[in-house]
Amino acid sequence: MAGGGFVDGGGAGRQYDGGVTFFVMFTCVVGATGGLIFGYDIGISGGVTSMDIFLKRFFPSVYRKASAEATHESAYCKFNSHLLQFFTSSLYLAALVASFFASVITKKFGRKMSMFIGGLTFLIGSILNGFAQNVIMLIIGRIFLGIGVGFCNQSVPVYLSEMAPAQLRGALNIGFQMATTIGILAANLINYGTAKMHGHLGWRLSLGLAAIPAAMVTLGGVILPDSPNSLIDRGQRQEARRILQKIRGTENVDQEFQDLVEASEASKTVDNPWKNIIERKNRPQLIMAILIPSFQQLTGINVIMFYAPVLFKTLGFGDEASLMTAVISGGVNVVATVVSILTVDKAGRRALFLEGGIQMLICQVLIAYFIGKTYGTTGEGAFSKGAANFVVFLICAYVAAFAWSWGPLGWLVPSEIFPLETRPAGQALNVMFNMTFTFIIGQCFLTMLCHMKFGLFLFFSGFVIIMTLFVYFFLPETKGVPIEEMYAVWKAHWFWGKFIPDEALGSYAKNIQLTEKA
Repeated sequence: MAGGGFVDGGGAGRQYDGGVTFFVMFTCVVGATGGLIFGYDIGISGGVTSMDIFLKRFFPSVYRKASAEATHESAYCKFNSHLLQFFTSSLYLAALVASFFASVITKKFGRKMSMFIGGLTFLIGSILNGFAQNVIMLIIGRIFLGIGVGFCNQSVPVYLSEMAPAQLRGALNIGFQMATTIGILAANLINYGTAKMHGHLGWRLSLGLAAIPAAMVTLGGVILPDSPNSLIDRGQRQEARRILQKIRGTENVDQEFQDLVEASEASKTVDNPWKNIIERKNRPQLIMAILIPSFQQLTGINVIMFYAPVLFKTLGFGDEASLMTAVISGGVNVVATVVSILTVDKAGRRALFLEGGIQMLICQVLIAYFIGKTYGTTGEGAFSKGAANFVVFLICAYVAAFAWSWGPLGWLVPSEIFPLETRPAGQALNVMFNMTFTFIIGQCFLTMLCHMKFGLFLFFSGFVIIMTLFVYFFLPETKGVPIEEMYAVWKAHWFWGKFIPDEALGSYAKNIQLTEKA
């Protein structure tokens, strides 16, 4: 098989006692609210940048180009502005830098401390943006928002992976992506409502209401327990056992607790996780932590998520229709994420990756064809009502494919494949590359659209082909495998197996290997 061998929950993955408890569901739901702030910002920025009153105040040159009077302006170039793009992308540059500091704090002080810091800084940023008087104040607010996103995106996926039982780790971890999509949808609905308000109150409410999810995350950082993995790593073994018993709903957690202790002891032999992460035995995880988040952004999804209302206005939709269409695509995003939650621990990660990639490719090629046929290279033309509706359908189908594949799995897979000693560093790399490419695309999209025109969608479709082939050949299945036994997955793979020495395997994986040889 092209994907190589894998360790399944019913195969080499160890089965622990206990089940899914209300407490673990509660902690994962509250923890996943860290995704709300990420999603709310993604949805809100595109909405306010399509509001005329916001553009007129902060980006007057864009307002003049996008106004009805500017009939000579190419449809592809109406919103082309480096300053407007920097308003969107500055958050992700700040998140990129913050992720390095977050990895240190997450390891030294625990996952919940990073969540608390992330929520608090996002709260400060939302207040600054809501009361912004000029572009400088907007950008400073965006930087605070970015610090919050960097801390939460670094800590929340790891926290969810460590709290969830192995057999439901995928579904509960995708709670982070579910919260992200709910945040996007909420932002789209708020933009649709506030756009009808007179004066500057509308955009101020849109930006300022980010304080609500920020307050939820901050509160979660106070009331949630830390994960057993983190508590053991910081020497609090009795508390770790108590939390483990509580989230598993059984007193018999000896085997899982012992595996966590062994993983912690192994991690303490590593003085520098950043040096350890580049060792040969960690080569598979390192490659995945770099390529998966990079590929996630190179799907082109944030072309839709950041600039959906702007994109729809570019395609000839009116102000209200543009915002409503963004609401529709946001709703599709939420529903499709539910599909991922229900199937990821049954169908597995690879199946969703591959199906999503094929569906995204088809949609992107068709979108490029219809836009090119209507606007050509001059940017002059207009969609018929039927063609416009079909393009909206294609965009929604594309969003759905991403939302049950690369969207949640781009966070899930990197968060579950690293051993404890390199997990904070690995997640920091994941966030770093995700934010790097998010920043690049956010900063360049409107300029790329102006110059590449409909070919921009073909540009991203080329990357979708590459990433789908990469998953097919190089990503093994990881569903149902305890995190502490993940080295066995790579050892069984046709390509990565040669990088993993036998001594890297856990005791249970070694026993399985001996049994297979016998």
